[in-house]
Amino acid sequence: MKKAVLYLNQFFGQIGGEDMADFEPQIIEGAIGPGVELDRRLGEDIKLTHTIICGDNFMGSRQEEAIDKILKFLEGIEFDIFFAGPAFRAGRYGSACGNICKAVKEKFNVPTITSMNEENPGVEMFRKHIYIFKGGASAASMRKDIATMARFAVKVLNNEKLLSAEEEGYYSRGIRHQIWIDTPATERVIDMLLKKIYNQPYKTELPIDPPQLVPIANYIKDLSKAKIALATSGGIVPVDNPDKIQSASATRWGKYDITGLDRLEKGVYKTIHAGYDPAAADEDPNVVVPLDALRQYEKEGKIGCVHNFFYTTVGTGTTQAEASRMGKEIAKDMKLNKVDAVILTST
Repeated sequence: MKKAVLYLNQFFGQIGGEDMADFEPQIIEGAIGPGVELDRRLGEDIKLTHTIICGDNFMGSRQEEAIDKILKFLEGIEFDIFFAGPAFRAGRYGSACGNICKAVKEKFNVPTITSMNEENPGVEMFRKHIYIFKGGASAASMRKDIATMARFAVKVLNNEKLLSAEEEGYYSRGIRHQIWIDTPATERVIDMLLKKIYNQPYKTELPIDPPQLVPIANYIKDLSKAKIALATSGGIVPVDNPDKIQSASATRWGKYDITGLDRLEKGVYKTIHAGYDPAAADEDPNVVVPLDALRQYEKEGKIGCVHNFFYTTVGTGTTQAEASRMGKEIAKDMKLNKVDAVILTST
């Protein structure tokens, strides 16, 4: 009988919602939440014996401590494979799944499997290290994603022949294997060329992801005459959050007037970001949007002036597509206001 372990965050581990995001790592016997379906899908020869639960905030803010605790849990049990998630588009959860899978693989040398949507930042962070299957955007695809993970796990543990990343359904890890193909290379390349000439679908044998490069802007020759704007993905907003910017997976951004303000005051501004402990930012919003420091530079003549508005949104869980759209909209507004440079802060 082969044995498996599953990692879940506090929500899918049935501990609680965002209010329990600081939940410390815990290991329990048996399956819970999505683990029940995973255990069923693994069949009679593979048993999900333990579930590890950890809050997203705990893993994100105390990552080394969290991973160390979990690895110590695993030292005391026998297991042949390790699962995490699925994480869908949830950025914090994707990062947590990727980090723990990578750490478990390196320490125990067992297969580690997770699933994420293509928009999850964890894909690019960890695809070269672990098996990450192509998953849905939300928990609505839970059963399908778990079935895919389980199917592949059975093949791995039964030492069955594994197909290519594309055929199996996981993101390419950049590993290439030499295989023998009966058709000569000359015939294959001519076939591809003819299909390309006649606008017919064809598939390259050497896929290369196109680079997404942003041209480097020209430097500012004289900062003492420059208008500088502040922008952040740290979720700093007026306390009533007038634009109803989401605390995660944001699709909105805000622009707020700071004319005449020397700093952002506690109780007037706060963070709505769900991806980090808000205590420090709520106590002093300037640690995320450094208006106080920039005003000092303005008074000293080091910069020309501070733009009368700052721009804000939330980065956690936000898709690349939405982030790109919002970035272009914000940049357009800045250009209309003749902003020369931007200080972009995160968390």
